[in-house]
Amino acid sequence: MDEVIEAVKPLVQRDNGKKTYPYYIENPVTENRVERFLEAFAAVLHFTDYKPLLDSYCTSNAKCNRCAVTCPVYLATGDPKDIPCYRTNLLLETYKRYFTFGGWANSRFSNGTDLTEEIIDEMLDLFYRCTACRRCTTECPMGVDHGLMTRLGRYILSLIGIVPKALQVATREQLEGETHNTSKIPKVALMDTLEFLSDEIEESFGVRMEAPVDKYDREYVFFCAVSDYLLEPDTLMGNAVVLYAAGDWDKWTIGTQDFDGINYGLFYSDWHLENIIKQLVHEVTRLRGKKILIGECGHASRSAHDFVPVFAGKESYPVFNFMEYTLDCIEKGKIKLNPNIITERVTYHDPCNISRSGWIVEQPRKIIRSFIKDFVEMEPHGVNNYCCGGGGGLVSVDEIYNFRMNIGGKQKADQIRETGAEIVISPCANCKKQLKELVEFYKLPCKVMGLHDLILKAIEIPGAKSAEERKEEAAMFEM
Repeated sequence: MDEVIEAVKPLVQRDNGKKTYPYYIENPVTENRVERFLEAFAAVLHFTDYKPLLDSYCTSNAKCNRCAVTCPVYLATGDPKDIPCYRTNLLLETYKRYFTFGGWANSRFSNGTDLTEEIIDEMLDLFYRCTACRRCTTECPMGVDHGLMTRLGRYILSLIGIVPKALQVATREQLEGETHNTSKIPKVALMDTLEFLSDEIEESFGVRMEAPVDKYDREYVFFCAVSDYLLEPDTLMGNAVVLYAAGDWDKWTIGTQDFDGINYGLFYSDWHLENIIKQLVHEVTRLRGKKILIGECGHASRSAHDFVPVFAGKESYPVFNFMEYTLDCIEKGKIKLNPNIITERVTYHDPCNISRSGWIVEQPRKIIRSFIKDFVEMEPHGVNNYCCGGGGGLVSVDEIYNFRMNIGGKQKADQIRETGAEIVISPCANCKKQLKELVEFYKLPCKVMGLHDLILKAIEIPGAKSAEERKEEAAMFEM
């Protein structure tokens, strides 16, 4: 109970008048914050297209609270301030008061709501309690995207230097560092990792697959969350064997100047989001690639799929999630998966960034049903899924671990427990980290894996060891 109480405390607290934060902020702004916030808000309105959207939202009644029943944070806390439209209205009221004629007139002749230091503290508190899962958008009768409003609020705060250091440092390395990736992996380490993975595949399958690097004029330029190179080798090897078995080994490449699909700008800064997208597009152009192929990462897929067309313009490339590619291979008969290898009960977690819009929902399920016999759904799932609890970049902010476990992820932990599944498929780097921590925290009797981790076990490749042989060898090794 003490952990729950600690988790629901406001993120911004005061100790003898001095603000304290539960996460690290580089050089936190302490003076003239109201003036600087309004200046940043004005700049965003001038240089972006948010104004028409805000005008539209201001004409609707965004206070009905119907979104409360969909928000996993509110369902865990019951705190009215965790209702999405409460958070949204903090920003809308500020917009109306300072950036519309009606709001300015009302402030002249009545007691309008002025922006204060306390309101800024409340925004910072609530914008970083939101996982930006956008589940609330499915219930709002006025079509208000509260997740987008969270991102806008974070964007404005970031322009005055208020952003969790965990997000800021990773983005800075990706845009300005020598490695141009969020995990600071140098090119030599990338090559060593790819060599190691090739050795692992050869030992398991009996065939050699050297990953193509900096190859020109390939159909696909591949980007995954760079953390996969460090933490999820089975997912990457699963991607590789699908390409090999499908006969497309000479159609893809990994770039060395930019190989990180992560884009934390999606979580707090449109400016960073745009520049990371342009960096990714530049790498595809350098390699004269034709398409962008994103690995198993929900936010990497969404940031590329949704924003390459927005920020790249005429230099845009088609974007595909790897599960789309794998399903296409299955339906065309290019790869074969052995249905007798995976015997455990399996469930599937929908990453919000690829499922909420309806983009990647049925594709993974068609793949799963093609070779897994005991598959059970979480309820609800698909477009109406519950967030893992670490969405919106919160999974990277280790300082709010208690919040992520006891509040943000409580609904998801309950869902997993109810399925009785032994394996939870989670095709997203951030979701995997959060779900693995939830499994450990709640002592759930299951493992968290990527979809291509299981495909790696079940795929049949002509001329290679069969899936049955590989399973027997793995069992002997575990003994």
